[in-house]
Amino acid sequence: MNLRELLTEHLPQMPEAISGIVMALLLALIPALLVVAAVVTPVGLLGVYAERRLSGKIQDRSGPNRVGISIGPIKHHLWGLGQSVADGLKLLGKEDFVPPGGEKVLFLIAPLIVFGGSLALFAVLPFGPNLVGADPNVGIFYVLSIGALEVIGVLMAGWASNNKWSLIGAMREVAQVGSYEIPMGIAALCPVLMTGSLRLSEIISRQAAEPVIWGVHIPIPGELFLGWNVFAAFPFNIITFVIFYICCLANLKRAPFDLPECESELVAGFLTEYSGMRWGLFFLGEYAAMFALSGIGATLFLGGWTGPVHYLAVHGFGAAPGGIGDIVGGAIEFTWKTSLLFILMIWVRWTLPRMRLDQVMRLCYKYLVPAAMVCMLATAAAALLG
Repeated sequence: MNLRELLTEHLPQMPEAISGIVMALLLALIPALLVVAAVVTPVGLLGVYAERRLSGKIQDRSGPNRVGISIGPIKHHLWGLGQSVADGLKLLGKEDFVPPGGEKVLFLIAPLIVFGGSLALFAVLPFGPNLVGADPNVGIFYVLSIGALEVIGVLMAGWASNNKWSLIGAMREVAQVGSYEIPMGIAALCPVLMTGSLRLSEIISRQAAEPVIWGVHIPIPGELFLGWNVFAAFPFNIITFVIFYICCLANLKRAPFDLPECESELVAGFLTEYSGMRWGLFFLGEYAAMFALSGIGATLFLGGWTGPVHYLAVHGFGAAPGGIGDIVGGAIEFTWKTSLLFILMIWVRWTLPRMRLDQVMRLCYKYLVPAAMVCMLATAAAALLG
């Protein structure tokens, strides 16, 4: 078929095709906006609040826990909520500044790419039975791939800022995150080997089955801890989980891996020239990604929505599969595991000192990659025995 015949055949259908595309985009946009409004934004706000509270406790600083609001006769510290309200108003009122000599389009788009990458992780995050946006058969591959979007956004931000400190911070991000994707991907393969599937729902279901450790069947319900992947191929998958968690910290640029934005060397790194809500989008995306990766870690290694709470809801209270009790029990189970990993990220940040860049790269290539390979081989052997 030549070009004229092709246009003659398809041109009359173009208006209908365009309207169908627009309708599909609208149908996809509405759930995304609901996720942002109902999940991502509260996670970001609560994450900032939790970080301030915990950092104040850890470092014995009363400010984040005492800032309050005084309105007439009402005077209460409101458990530090006043600081978050003040910061939100400050960000909304700041000027949206683009540095002279910078690349305006890339500078403005960069925060959206970083936030969009964090938001896209929520599409496959299994909050509970029947509480997942999408369950593709390549779920793990999707998570690892979509996480690479942040590197593109950070590199765009650093280069478009026309600031040498921003560019150095962006290049550090590329080196750090690109390196830690290797042990992170190897660690994520271990649950896949135990399950035989990349689908997140199947990985969770496998952890609710009767536990098998090195070919030995343990006659207890898998939801009661021992069925979780972290105990499979014992003790190698415990090491695998630690490696995966360290790689998550490095991908999130959380201390002690905050080299791309360290204030003592690079002012603020790739964030130096940003202000107002564009600066806020970077941090909203960071806290959203913290929650999402904590949820992925809980899904891969800690049973996801299966566990003691869900087991009690189903077997103790007789909740029907797919019913309200089943969904609520699974959501509570997933939430407490994810929240625990989220809080641990905050704890690590305010406890450990920042590493040097050479130490960060040495940890990755000299220790984490070989350890992850050994754990993967041990997991494969355990999967064959099971």
